[in-house]
Amino acid sequence: MEKRTQYERVFNHFDEDGDGKISPSELQRCVSCIGGEMSLEDSKAAVTLMDSDGDGLLCLEDFIRTVEGAGDEEKAKDLMEAFKMYEMEGCGYISPKSLKRMLSRLGESKSISDCKKMIAYFDLNGDGVLNFDEFKNMMSC
Repeated sequence: MEKRTQYERVFNHFDEDGDGKISPSELQRCVSCIGGEMSLEDSKAAVTLMDSDGDGLLCLEDFIRTVEGAGDEEKAKDLMEAFKMYEMEGCGYISPKSLKRMLSRLGESKSISDCKKMIAYFDLNGDGVLNFDEFKNMMSC
């Protein structure tokens, strides 16, 4: 089934009155149905943040953008956690030494020279280490 069709089904389920929009109270009930808790105040604030046309309601496009954005946020969070595991020194970058250490923990024995070569391949600014953006590029390959 196409992704958009799936979004439309979920959206239509949330749109209890069938007006093509999700109101704050409909959003509140939906969150409750899936086991969460959201006050009417919080649902109004959430709708205000996601509402692109300022009518105080979520249209299908707002809903899709929000759902897909949440997925991107989760991916970015997971990547940041992985990055922190590799950098280990809390310095904001992955050095050849920290890469070697993490790889050995994962059962791969690499020399510092090997790690330098691995880093050089994705090191866009040529500083000999990987920052988070370079790490993201590496992980997307």
